Amino acid sequence: MTTSTLGWTALVLAGQRPDVDPVAAHFGLEAKALIPVAGKPMLSRVLHALAAAPEIARIIVLAQNAPALLGDPALAWTASDPRIEGRISGRTISGSVLAAVSDPAIGLPVLVTTADNVMLTPATVAEFIAAAGTSDVSVAMVERTRLEAAVGPNRRTWLTFRDGAFTGANLFALTAPAAANALRFWETVEQDRKSVLRLASHFGLVLMMQLLARRLTLQGALRAAGAKLGASAAAVLLSDGRMGVDVDKVEDHALAEKLLAEQD
Repeated sequence: MTTSTLGWTALVLAGQRPDVDPVAAHFGLEAKALIPVAGKPMLSRVLHALAAAPEIARIIVLAQNAPALLGDPALAWTASDPRIEGRISGRTISGSVLAAVSDPAIGLPVLVTTADNVMLTPATVAEFIAAAGTSDVSVAMVERTRLEAAVGPNRRTWLTFRDGAFTGANLFALTAPAAANALRFWETVEQDRKSVLRLASHFGLVLMMQLLARRLTLQGALRAAGAKLGASAAAVLLSDGRMGVDVDKVEDHALAEKLLAEQD
């Protein structure tokens, strides 16, 4: 299977989870996507990065209040970019993405990211897309030593395998119709996304035991998971260690501002 490097649709997940987001509450905002980081709302930073990536032909913001987000004064610039639009999201993240990729007007390939992925750059988009496409689903990951070399010791959700510890980079590529199988499955286990062991439990005892014993490499684990899903899956290891940083906690916000100040 080959995937064109042009004409990708980017889906930006910018919705709110059912409970109050503690980071948004800390900054006195209702919408987490509008939290300013180094002077710009998080969503604006992500949209600027995607808009500057030549591989991206269309950008869709998915949120319960997508029109209101894009109508924020700090995001007024998006109105002049015909590639950017907002869509009302559904009940779950996976269900919303599935509905989007099932829409004939959108189709594949699709890149999925989040509004708090503030370290995203056009260079990383290009790197990820160039490496995606050999599987139905590609997942961007950052190896622990690479992240810590870039930002110092950091508390993240580390998934440990035979070949090291990794964290997600909030970047996914869906390149074939079978990716819908993975989305349907993910909708049923989304609440366990932060724990590799709880996730593994949904795939059966054998895989869970292999993970506990750290007998599988990262790619091996994804191959095994994909076989259960009916969709091939592979990891793309990113070169920019900062991509393991998103804004899930107040201390993440402080780190992101520091890193962006150094970048600028």
